[in-house]
Amino acid sequence: MSPSPAPGTPEPDALETESAGSVGGSELAAPVPGLESAVPVPGLESAVPVPGPESAGPVPGLVSADPVPGPEQAGPVPEPALTDFLLAHELVAPGEAARWTPLAGGVSSDLWRVDLPGRSLCVKRALAKLRVAVDWQAPVSRNAYEWAWMRFATRHRPDSVPALLAHDPEAGLFAMAYLPPERYAVWKTQLLRGEVDTTTAASVGEVLGALHAASAGDPALAEEFATDENFHALRIEPYLLATAAAHPGLRDVLVALADRTAGTHLALVHGDVSPKNILVGPSHPVLLDAECAWYGDPAFDLAFCLNHLILKSLVVPGRRAELLESAQVLAAEYFRHADWEPRAGLEARVASLLLARVDGKSPVEYLTDERHRLIVRTTASALLRAFAPTVEDVLDAWRTALEGHTSARGDRHAQGRHRP
Repeated sequence: MSPSPAPGTPEPDALETESAGSVGGSELAAPVPGLESAVPVPGLESAVPVPGPESAGPVPGLVSADPVPGPEQAGPVPEPALTDFLLAHELVAPGEAARWTPLAGGVSSDLWRVDLPGRSLCVKRALAKLRVAVDWQAPVSRNAYEWAWMRFATRHRPDSVPALLAHDPEAGLFAMAYLPPERYAVWKTQLLRGEVDTTTAASVGEVLGALHAASAGDPALAEEFATDENFHALRIEPYLLATAAAHPGLRDVLVALADRTAGTHLALVHGDVSPKNILVGPSHPVLLDAECAWYGDPAFDLAFCLNHLILKSLVVPGRRAELLESAQVLAAEYFRHADWEPRAGLEARVASLLLARVDGKSPVEYLTDERHRLIVRTTASALLRAFAPTVEDVLDAWRTALEGHTSARGDRHAQGRHRP
């Protein structure tokens, strides 16, 4: 989905496995029993795009009417189509030195940082077959929908999306500005380091709620983003239906949840709102990797993001309370903007989607402890059967499960110390 240290790619939960500190993760973890994982975004974890004009102005010395020599390659030489793309869109001058650096970790897209004299940018290209252990095919047309989602977001929250420079829909390529990681930190990396700031969570909820509200009930957007096929391939099948196949006892519940999600069309969905695809900027969070953009159920985006905060509370126990508070604050700020439908129905869908992350195709890589996986599987399965109507109900159940796990572990340690 988008670049890692640079701008614009998703964590596919749906598209890529999670990996801290990189765009999309360089190591492809095998599916983790008990938890689906949050996804891909197409690829950008450490670098960020800088909001900017949609098309770059002419580069001095570039004459587009006549064939021109490609730029000198100062780094790994990509295929000619990529250098031709830069030349055709006047992002580089003929003969100008260009250093191409592949950004590691993307499973759904190829990503490069391109360093030019006095400036840097990122180029992203969607892959037809994702780089995961299972056979995961996805339409490359998602690259054009990601570009279109960024254009929409730029109209409403220009400080919270990458800068757009140029787009070639036929080639499945676009370019965006590069944002330096020292100013735009990857939220996932901060969280896994224990740097948890509820103010950031509130800002993410505010941006997401505002974008959903701006798109709700818009028939033109519904027509432009009628990407049901893409969303099924990238989210419904690899998460909900794959989990249903892995857990026959939950199959009816998960299939019904998949059908309800696929049939709900209320607002423009990003599709990969994961901490891996969110940059903490100087004043606003920046959202990346909207390859899964779809006019559908906004509950999916909120549940997707909250799910990651909940899971991280398992692996960062020293900041467990702050991570769960962040989930609560993010949801509260989001619902403050959710004026397109009654809260009860929206929140019930969010709560059920929060629990459907069991054994899918794109697992989070940081749940390496089998005990943690069991907690996720057991808690989610029980709540899916019982139905939790609100986000707070889910968080309360999660706290209870974690407290039980901590208590049991303490008892085992105590018994070990007193064993004769």
